[in-house]
Amino acid sequence: MVQWLIGLAGSTGIAGIAYAKRSLSGSGFFAAVVLGTAMYALGSAVWFGSLITFFISSTLWSKWKKRAKERAESGYEKSGRRDAGQVFANGGLGLLLCAAHWAWPHPLWWYAFLGVMASVNADTWATEIGGLSRTPPRSIKTGRRVPPGTSGGVTGLGFGASLAGGLFIGAVAWALWLAVPGPSAPDAAAAPFRPAAWIGIAGLAGIIGSLADSWIGATWQQMYRCAECGREIEQARHCGKPAMRIRGRAGWNNDAVNVASSLAGGLSAALLALAFG
Repeated sequence: MVQWLIGLAGSTGIAGIAYAKRSLSGSGFFAAVVLGTAMYALGSAVWFGSLITFFISSTLWSKWKKRAKERAESGYEKSGRRDAGQVFANGGLGLLLCAAHWAWPHPLWWYAFLGVMASVNADTWATEIGGLSRTPPRSIKTGRRVPPGTSGGVTGLGFGASLAGGLFIGAVAWALWLAVPGPSAPDAAAAPFRPAAWIGIAGLAGIIGSLADSWIGATWQQMYRCAECGREIEQARHCGKPAMRIRGRAGWNNDAVNVASSLAGGLSAALLALAFG
């Protein structure tokens, strides 16, 4: 019961600040509290801290030079204040893995979780930092130049940011494990790697997840064309008018893409642990 109360207090405090700063919507605030509380109660400060590291770092990057990114972000399906869908799309799979580790402890649950968090963090850093690239992005599918903000577009700056985002999650997780080990923390002695190797695994998984996000965005994500300005966008409405769907599969919105790419990151981290253990 104490763990649930600590998780609730911490999650409410952090989510409350984000809501006040307009980084979370009302539904996003509720979802963040639920997610964070359960993560702390079923896991530990290491699991919870990894989730919070993603949330805080990605929020800060989204605020950085926001005016310079407005043009590209105007075509995104979701930007600005995160709603419940975005919160669960980025952290829901991580919570399921944390719950699985609580019910059936095994190191691979942790590695999959680490990969998921690295993936969503890497993808967010790639979007927020890569969006400031002075070099136009190229489509990950065709290699051709595409306008900034195009789903599936990648840049060298974005690639570097995704690597840094994944490594950052691994480094923070390792630091947290060293600072606050406990009975619910990942068992380094039983794991294929010492915690220092979490950084490398997170870095690779982050890149894989981020590239998967770009690939799925370029192939399966629903995309529209604005009837007014002619831009290719993720939104069903733009410039105050309905947009025309031009490609993608039904149901594959931005949240679905995030879930799929984070799954790719989680699986890759687990496979890396198995392959090199």
